Amino acid sequence: MQHLYSNGVATRVDTRIIGKLTSQPIDDVDLRRDFVVDCRTDRLDAFIADPAGYAAALCVTGCERAAPPLPTVSGVPNLEYLADGDVVVIMPSGRVNVVYRRSSYHNTILTTERCNSLCLMCSQPPRPDDDSYRVGEILCLIDLVDEECLELGLSGGEPALLGNDLIRIIAKCEERLPNTALHMLTNGRLFRDRTYAHRLGAIRHHDLMLGIPLYSDVAQLHNYVVQAAGAFDETLDGLYNLAEARVPIEIRVVVHRQTYQRLPQLAEFIYRNLPFVSQVALMGMEMVGLVHQNLDALWIDPADFQEELEQATISLALRGMKVLLYNHQLCVLRKRLWPFAVRSISDWKNAYLAECEACSVREQCGGLFWSALKKHSEHIHSL
Repeated sequence: MQHLYSNGVATRVDTRIIGKLTSQPIDDVDLRRDFVVDCRTDRLDAFIADPAGYAAALCVTGCERAAPPLPTVSGVPNLEYLADGDVVVIMPSGRVNVVYRRSSYHNTILTTERCNSLCLMCSQPPRPDDDSYRVGEILCLIDLVDEECLELGLSGGEPALLGNDLIRIIAKCEERLPNTALHMLTNGRLFRDRTYAHRLGAIRHHDLMLGIPLYSDVAQLHNYVVQAAGAFDETLDGLYNLAEARVPIEIRVVVHRQTYQRLPQLAEFIYRNLPFVSQVALMGMEMVGLVHQNLDALWIDPADFQEELEQATISLALRGMKVLLYNHQLCVLRKRLWPFAVRSISDWKNAYLAECEACSVREQCGGLFWSALKKHSEHIHSL
């Protein structure tokens, strides 16, 4: 459930505290428990005079004035981007996680760090630790999110491992955030349980999409990429059960050395066997997590798989399927593919090279992940 974080010095913080930042005093004392005082405010005297009920206080580096007598993290650097309505989690260690920003279109909730796969290119390597505490925080966060939030992401680990708690989370989103789209990343394997898939569908969320990876039309290759025996069959069972339950699905394919060669065949497989999916996303690889230890098996310059990418994209599009290209740079993509390219990289991960500064299509291009600054296509250039 982390976007960004900083570390400071905690005082009177005995447990994890989640709250919404405010620079303006809250008159109703009963409502204050949901708020964290932003000590950058010019109204700090009012908070010091009447601190009762606030969850905590947050003081950035250079904040000279005394904070209210509350659980406090002080000396926190690099939080200039925070504003009223943003949500933070404050920890006894002094760490501050930013879990929701009102101004961002890329808010994602980390539901769990546990996973039943171990993908070669996993950007969030799984951890087996008990993180069940997250469910309570997520339910609290949903109450704090702005009602006008356009979209929230749910990711992991594997969210479906939460079982009934996942159903609770999505049901609460539908109840509390009727204007907010949900996009959940899941490997789909646990939805081989037809009852589970139908319980999710029974929520009838107004705008839910499940992003489910399928890396090959060949079972052994998909299983190798996700490092889980039987995963291909489980994923397909999950896809059919979710379709039966009327849950919208996005097929996601990360393109790398293990997957690029059979992209045209995978496109054919999707068209013939999964015609019910809402869209297909063909994605550039993020250079974080397990990618580095598997780099030799994964890396190929994106310029070298343009033929396969074009064949797959055009094949699906001509058959009426919605195709999106995520995480690709326009200068590397063949021009015929530009209409399918989406600016998909979260704002807090997004970067551009020096070559991009003078590019005439920079504003239309999705750029790169920060993690790709040291390893990227050799063919990036200004247009």
